[in-house]
Amino acid sequence: MSREDVRPGEFELIARHFAPIAGRDGLGLLDDAALLRPARGYELVVTADALVAGVHFFPDDPAGSIARKALAVNLSDLAAKGARPDGFVLTLALPKGWAEDWLVAFAAGLAAVAGEAGCPLIGGDTVSTTGPLTLSITAFGSVPAGRMVLRSGAKPGDLVLVTGTIGDGALGLRAHGPDRPGWVARLCEADRAFLADRYLHPQPRLALAQALQLHASAAMDVSDGLVGDLGKLLAASRVGAEIELDAVPLSAAARNAVMADPALAELAWTGGDDYEILCTASEVEFPSLAAAAQAAGLGLARIGRVTAEVGTVRYSEAGRPRSFARGSFVHF
Repeated sequence: MSREDVRPGEFELIARHFAPIAGRDGLGLLDDAALLRPARGYELVVTADALVAGVHFFPDDPAGSIARKALAVNLSDLAAKGARPDGFVLTLALPKGWAEDWLVAFAAGLAAVAGEAGCPLIGGDTVSTTGPLTLSITAFGSVPAGRMVLRSGAKPGDLVLVTGTIGDGALGLRAHGPDRPGWVARLCEADRAFLADRYLHPQPRLALAQALQLHASAAMDVSDGLVGDLGKLLAASRVGAEIELDAVPLSAAARNAVMADPALAELAWTGGDDYEILCTASEVEFPSLAAAAQAAGLGLARIGRVTAEVGTVRYSEAGRPRSFARGSFVHF
């Protein structure tokens, strides 16, 4: 008899696969609620993201990779707010015909990211669905009272900064997907693997969270594309910006992709799935933030400056103005 023929019921499924990921605040997943205890002088930060097969990941992606991405994108939101992860809840809608081997790999991927981040599973729900695999995570973090880094704090004269490299996620989606464009074949295997990994396994920049609390004036993560997400931050802060696209950091693999097809530069700037930190900081605070990024092993690039022109973003490339017909990924 195969394992699929003896699939566990809901409570056995939880006990077997998810209770080992739960911390004390999850009460061993034996109750129908969790208990969070923020320390005195701290506030809770809450974020949620849903992922649907065929929309946010390919249905045949490895189960562990799906789990890792689902939690990592929420942790990325917490990092951008300067928050320390405290726990998360998971809602998992499994399609008909799911196999327990898939769930074993899913739970292992989830446990790996939860362990690295110190963010235990504290509750959730498991259901079946006639539609595609769907999962939603709500993550909780904490910050000292009044220290959450908002989108709305950027001020004229601040520097516009971004961590890591931009464009890898969007290019990795194409390199990993079933319908690969011609430029993918012109990349070496190492570049294809690097880009695909950046798409499959986002890396939340939690190591920079405390420094963002102390030194950033505004921040958010880059999930829907640098150009579009910058627009959101500037709109919240009621300011504008001047951006030098040549200063936007690209990985070696992304540069090789752009060399194979120069039109990919726009995809790198607008495509999303990077989960890097986009932030602003004053000239005075920038050295401390840069030092913290260096200590965490992260790049932190200056790509522009905030202006007082509300709603106006001027992009330049090689000294010439540049505009975009489409700024970012849109859900609807």
